[in-house]
Amino acid sequence: MRDTMRRVVRQSKFRHVFGQAVKNDQCYDDIRVSRVTWDSSFCAVNPRFVAIIVDASGGGAFLVLPLHKTGRIDKSYPTVCGHTGPVLDIDWCPHNDQVIASGSEDCTVMVWQIPENGLTLSLTEPVVVLEGHSKRVGIVAWHPTARNVLLSAGCDNAIIIWNVGTGEALINLDDMHVDVIYNVSWNRNGSLICTASKDKKLEKKPSFSLVRIG
Repeated sequence: MRDTMRRVVRQSKFRHVFGQAVKNDQCYDDIRVSRVTWDSSFCAVNPRFVAIIVDASGGGAFLVLPLHKTGRIDKSYPTVCGHTGPVLDIDWCPHNDQVIASGSEDCTVMVWQIPENGLTLSLTEPVVVLEGHSKRVGIVAWHPTARNVLLSAGCDNAIIIWNVGTGEALINLDDMHVDVIYNVSWNRNGSLICTASKDKKLEKKPSFSLVRIG
């Protein structure tokens, strides 16, 4: 019987791995996470910082905290707050730990340069503003291998791939979906993107021209 069970049940090398919650002083506390009705993780992390979209009046904002700054976060802590509408998504650049992109209900994408040691004053001036969507921008995603290439998807059902260095749109995919785009993902080398939408279609789109962008 035991030999039979061994053949039927696959053994997992993770079967004895367990998680353990960290202590309170190692957590981030008293953060007013955004309450907008959008399907987002509302946070992003890289080796140096954690960014969290927060509830803000009169526009959109997100916190950027050094990883070591745990504990209670004061309500007056500086934020990144240049958008005029709620921030819906954020993504750290994979090539520069101090650069982050944000998409907002104000129909824009903004790219920010975070000071080396984090924020001491609120940041209101982005490095570049990318304008091309006609409705709110709910998804931003950096190209995994090419520098200065950023993807955004909006509620106008369009996907735009940007050259952040020039602020220009490289590719505008506005005929892939006829309803809200829920998610977009690059493959590992950035030659393909995969999209999922409310229109019940799953699209795989080649982007071979991006491979040549350095």
